[in-house]
Amino acid sequence: MSGIGSSRNIIIVGFMGTGKSTVSRLLSERLGWESKDTDEEIERLAGRSIKQMFAEDGEQVFRDWESRVLTDVLSLGRQVVATGGGAVLRESNRRAMLMGGWVVALTADKMSLIRRVTSSAVAGTRPLLAGDAEERVSTLLESRRNAYDFAHVVVDTSKRSPSEVAELLVRWIPSSWT
Repeated sequence: MSGIGSSRNIIIVGFMGTGKSTVSRLLSERLGWESKDTDEEIERLAGRSIKQMFAEDGEQVFRDWESRVLTDVLSLGRQVVATGGGAVLRESNRRAMLMGGWVVALTADKMSLIRRVTSSAVAGTRPLLAGDAEERVSTLLESRRNAYDFAHVVVDTSKRSPSEVAELLVRWIPSSWT
């Protein structure tokens, strides 16, 4: 596991709908570590929803919040951190994640992602999917094709339950960390 940052965190990245938040919670329970979701932290600190932030201030303001929260969260250790799907878009965030611990990228095939995020898009909780969710997923997937390549390990969640992914990761974590 060479190349892992000095802080003992597990940082979970991936496209929306790959299971980051759910896997993070399950993995933190198994390890007895704290679970952090950067999107939840942003909403808590900003006092409003991400959807409101996008509507009122735009994506750039949200991304600035995301970078600040990510840096703050990663300053601690023994956490499983679920990031927002676009947190990897900034080079400074990718560097912070690599310095912050072991980075796990969750992936899934396009049809699995569309199936998973469609109900969220309809509910209005995914501002980047406004409009035709299937078209937006395809466009975003293409634009982020290599965005998660920096991760230490990649797990395809298309045919795995969140519990199966968490169990797999528990087996892969360096024994000196647990």
